[in-house]
Amino acid sequence: MLVVIGGPTGSGKSEVCCALAKKIGVEIISADSMCVYRHMDIGTAKPLQCMKEVKHHLIDMVDAGELFDAKMFEESALRAIEEIKKKGKTPLVCGGTYLYLQALLYGIEETPPPDWELRKRLYQVARKKGSEYLHQKLKAIDPLYASKISPKDTRRVVRALEVFINSFKPFSSFHNWNRPRFEFLAFYLSWSWESLSKRIEARVKSMVELGLVEEIKRLIGMGFENFLTSPQAIGYKELLPCVKGEKQVQECLSQVVKNTKEYAKRQIRWFRKQNWVKIDMESLGVEGAVNLISDHIQTHARRK
Repeated sequence: MLVVIGGPTGSGKSEVCCALAKKIGVEIISADSMCVYRHMDIGTAKPLQCMKEVKHHLIDMVDAGELFDAKMFEESALRAIEEIKKKGKTPLVCGGTYLYLQALLYGIEETPPPDWELRKRLYQVARKKGSEYLHQKLKAIDPLYASKISPKDTRRVVRALEVFINSFKPFSSFHNWNRPRFEFLAFYLSWSWESLSKRIEARVKSMVELGLVEEIKRLIGMGFENFLTSPQAIGYKELLPCVKGEKQVQECLSQVVKNTKEYAKRQIRWFRKQNWVKIDMESLGVEGAVNLISDHIQTHARRK
């Protein structure tokens, strides 16, 4: 059996997963699209201390700027699952990148390789006319996938259009949305929006205190500036103008908080559509959440 714990950014997934892993002896598979990149530790909130105590998979897989997509995640995660099961342990998938979770749980066919020139042109259109304009185009050719992503999710809108243009097949046709490939027990961590907003604000402040600006400077020095400007690099791209002296720190931080909250809202919408066990973090806290999830796992195991 596979155990999955998801939730929006800032919901406490790493803390819960680490505590659960210590309690029941599982290994963690990260389902975070940014934690796969080396040298990006603070802005991705990698669970560095937990990584010393609990075996983690799919963290620090590639350098910033290298290609790593949902299909590559799926293949890597399946290998990790087999490796963990051979040890007689249970795999625990932890993360909030819902496209990665979808790919792992339901499978994804091989999509056309990235077309960087086409992608660049589509991003130029998005900057001129807005991602909502491209989302309307996507809605006309692939209403199923368009209904599953936010009009503001430029990266996924662009990728879906890119795949359709190069394959003449809607992006949704590459996905199996309804039949899971294996048995899994899934939970998502829930907060009120007011509480989650405060947690996100505190998290961004903490990242800066831990040295996020210095981390960005190191990444620029390593030649990764272009990647840091990509839409997916939330927490990095907004601070670049500050690092270059083009904006004040507070202005950049406000943009980080704004973009992080918008991403969290998209995550929440996806998780609410899944038939997963809801974990009320405000009433339970980390310890209570771990105990409840552990009880669910034990109950499920007894039924088998």
